[in-house]
Amino acid sequence: MRIDLRLRRQKLSPAKLIVTYYFIAVTVSILLLSLPLARRPEAEWTFIDALFTSVSAVSVTGLSTISIKDTFTTPGYFILAFILQFGGIGIMTLSTFVWLVLRRRIGLKERKLIMTDQNQSNLSGLVNLLKQILILILAIEIVGGLILGTYMLKYYPDWQEAYLHGFFASVSATTNGGFDITGQSLIPFAKDYFIQFINILLLTLGAIGFPVLIELKTYLFHEKKHRFTLFAKVTSITFLGLLAFGTIGILLLDSQHFFKDKPWHESLFYALFQSSTTRSGGLATMDVSQFSDSTLLFMCLLMFIGASPSSVGGGIRTTTFALNLLFIYHFARGAKSLKLFKREVHEADITKSLVVTIVAVMICFASTIILAATESFTLLEILFEVSSAFGTTGLSLGITADLSTIGKIIIILLMFIGRIGIVTLLLMMGKKEIEANFKYPTERIIIG
Repeated sequence: MRIDLRLRRQKLSPAKLIVTYYFIAVTVSILLLSLPLARRPEAEWTFIDALFTSVSAVSVTGLSTISIKDTFTTPGYFILAFILQFGGIGIMTLSTFVWLVLRRRIGLKERKLIMTDQNQSNLSGLVNLLKQILILILAIEIVGGLILGTYMLKYYPDWQEAYLHGFFASVSATTNGGFDITGQSLIPFAKDYFIQFINILLLTLGAIGFPVLIELKTYLFHEKKHRFTLFAKVTSITFLGLLAFGTIGILLLDSQHFFKDKPWHESLFYALFQSSTTRSGGLATMDVSQFSDSTLLFMCLLMFIGASPSSVGGGIRTTTFALNLLFIYHFARGAKSLKLFKREVHEADITKSLVVTIVAVMICFASTIILAATESFTLLEILFEVSSAFGTTGLSLGITADLSTIGKIIIILLMFIGRIGIVTLLLMMGKKEIEANFKYPTERIIIG
C-alpha cells in the first residue's frame, strides 16, 4: 500500500502535488476549526461554513459566512492564526522548516515543489530562500504584534485581551488574511492613524513579495553595493505606484460623495488604507458599501490585480499587470523586444503574463455570469465579491453570508484559484507536450 502511494506521488507533477497538499491543508483546517474547544457552544456551524472558512483561511482571503468573533473561542483564534500562517507563507515553506528540523534531506522533487509553490523559475537557492522568508515573516509578525498589543492597552481593560487583539491583528495583516476578532474589522480604529499606519505597513510587507524583502534586507544589513534584480525593481515600482494610484483614484472618484464633508487628513487615510487593503489585505476602516459605484468598480480593478508574486496575496499579480502595460506600449512603438533598466525581459515571461491575464478574465467573467444567474444581488455586488475572492482580498459589500450554496462554492473555487495562482492551475490541468521532430509550413493569421 505504501509503495503504491509513493508510486502515485512520483507520477504527479509538482503543480498537481502542490494542489493536493493545499486540499489536504483545507481538510485539516476543517477538522481543527470544528473541534469543540475552537467554537462557542451556541454558535451555528454547518459543513459549508466550515469549508468556506477553511478555504478562506488557507487562501488568506478573509471572506466569511460567519462572524469570527461570535463563532470561535480564544483557542479557536489561535488555530485560525496558525492556519493563516500556512496560507500566507506557503505550505512548502513550513514543510521545509519541518524537514530541516527533522534533518531530512531536501531532494530534487521537494525543490521542484518549492519552486512551484513560490512561483520561482530557478532551482538554486530555494531552501535558503524559504529559511529567510520564514524568519522575516515571523519577525515582522512578532514586532507588529508587540507594537499593536502595547498600543491597544489603551483600548482594552486587561493586557491579555490587548495583546491577543494585537497579535491576531499582526498575523492577519502580515499574511493579508483579512480576518478580525473585533467583529467590525478596523472600523473601531477609523480615526486612530497610528493603528492604521502599522496595519498599512504590515499589509505592504506581506504583499510586496518575499524576494523583494530579502533583497532589501541584504542591501540594508549586509551589502550596500547590492544590485537589485529586475524583478525587485519592477515589483517595487509597480506595487508602490498602484498604492499611490489607488489612493488618488479613490479620493478623486468619491470627492463629491463619501469624502465631501470630511477633513483632508481623514479623507487621505481612508483612501490610503482602502488602496492598501485592495492589494489583498481585506481589512477595512469603513463600510466600503458607502463608496460610490465608480469607486467600487475601481476597487474591483485593484483587487483583480492583487499583490506581488511570491507573496501572501492573490490576483493576477503586480508584475503581470506591469508587463502587460509595458508590452502594449512597446508594441505600439513597433519595438521587437521589451527592455527595462538595461535588461531585456524574457519572451516567455511576456507570454506568461498575457496568458495569466486572459485566463483570469475568463474565470472571473464566467463566475460573474453564474452568480448573476443564481443570486439575487446587483451585478456590482457580485462583481465586487468575485474580484475580492479571486484577489484573495476579503472585502465585501455584505452579501457573503447570504449567498446560495452554489454561490458559496463558486467563491470557494475562486479563493482557491487565487491562492495557488493561474500558472499552477494551468500546469496542473495540462499535460507535458511531446516535442515533434518536424515542423509544418508557417502561415499568418489576420489579427485585429
